[in-house]
Amino acid sequence: MFGVVVRRLALGVPTIFAATLLLFVSVAKLGSPAAEMLGQDATPDAIAALNLKYGFDKPVLEQYLNWLASALHGDLGRSYVSQELVSETLIHALPVSLELAFWAFLFALLASVILNTVPVGRSLLTPFTTSLNVIGMAVPNFMLGLFLIFFFAIRLKILPTTGWVGWDQGPFEHLRHLVLPVLTLAAYYFATFSIIYRAEFLSVQRRLFVRVAAAKGLSNWHVAFTHILPNAILPVITIAGLSIGQAIGGAVVTETIFSMPGVGGLFVSSIVGHDFPTMLAIGMITVAGVVLFNTIADLLLAIVNPLIRMS
Repeated sequence: MFGVVVRRLALGVPTIFAATLLLFVSVAKLGSPAAEMLGQDATPDAIAALNLKYGFDKPVLEQYLNWLASALHGDLGRSYVSQELVSETLIHALPVSLELAFWAFLFALLASVILNTVPVGRSLLTPFTTSLNVIGMAVPNFMLGLFLIFFFAIRLKILPTTGWVGWDQGPFEHLRHLVLPVLTLAAYYFATFSIIYRAEFLSVQRRLFVRVAAAKGLSNWHVAFTHILPNAILPVITIAGLSIGQAIGGAVVTETIFSMPGVGGLFVSSIVGHDFPTMLAIGMITVAGVVLFNTIADLLLAIVNPLIRMS
């Protein structure tokens, strides 16, 4: 498994550098950072002086190398809007998004696997699961979030409309505020995981080793969870690793709807305010997160599948 990590990192590190370079060049083409920092009333002389002070007048590649050198030392620059350190802003926003993504992915993965694996009442659960799959795939994120707020928060009054309070307010209250955002973000991933897992489950179910296990008199539960699940879940793990990058898109909508102070909301405000350092930092973290979680997915595949581990 050590070889899996080495190979993934050998491919991932150059990918991170290439992606950050593309992000930097793209952001640099959006406009003059000095003009954005000084506002509409800035004079050409003031813009030129600020360009000289911060090096905005240098070639793009040289600017990127300077930014990369600072980023590798933990200095992601200052926000053009708030003038705060971007790293300090992300320290407060990143845990919110990570926790939201963690619970959403965990719920989607467990629910999709359990509902499509349990032998008892599978014929009854299949229509229910199929309906949830259709909702997750067809209903846009923002519409589902608004519906959940209307039904559970306004009509039933059992859950709050906003999606974040700190742990200092108590674990129950903290998790209670996370229910609706987690369901909103998890819906699409549940549908994706469920459709892939069900198809693979039915395919594995027809294989010879499964029929042999059933012929030996093993219970349906034992066959489903011991023989079929470890083989059927492999493509789900792969898709889960690849889907991490999409989570930032879903988090933008979800965090905006539920007023969560996460990276998604920060990314939206940075785009509106042309806050280039914040946009670049979030982009870099997203790319690094995709590489990291793809590596974790490869490790999980190696743990679950002995053939991958042996190779």
